[in-house]
Amino acid sequence: MKKLISLQVNGDIYEIAVSPNRTLLEALRYDCHLTGSKQGCDIGDCGACTVLIDNVPIQACITLAMDCIDKKILTVEGIAAMDKPHPVQVAWNNQGASQCGYCTPGFVVVAKWLFDKNPNPTDDEIKSALSGNICRCTGYTEIMAAMREAIGLMRE
Repeated sequence: MKKLISLQVNGDIYEIAVSPNRTLLEALRYDCHLTGSKQGCDIGDCGACTVLIDNVPIQACITLAMDCIDKKILTVEGIAAMDKPHPVQVAWNNQGASQCGYCTPGFVVVAKWLFDKNPNPTDDEIKSALSGNICRCTGYTEIMAAMREAIGLMRE
């Protein structure tokens, strides 16, 4: 039996009807039509679906939508300003950190979270923060370069 719930996503309220076993990822993609978060492994291993819930990174594929009532959800769609990309997004583009791009939304969400907590992380802190996200294309060299560039862009 579906239940009508309200989710606060990227500052907007979405009223959707969901079954008790509907994941947050499914609700975001198929009910809210926010397709930035990607459906990868469906078991919380790859990080492609990472969103922030009350400013904590979580894997939306293993989180129930009903558990997110009265929480603030931020997806990759909510990271850029209306007329300007976030410095992480600029650096990602400049450094060619996206190849196929499937993992990018999850990495960008985690990067934003890290930089909000620590605007000048060390390489080890960056690697630790990104450890829950898997990229199968880049070899991580471009991703680390983008993270370092983003630090400089945020200082400007």
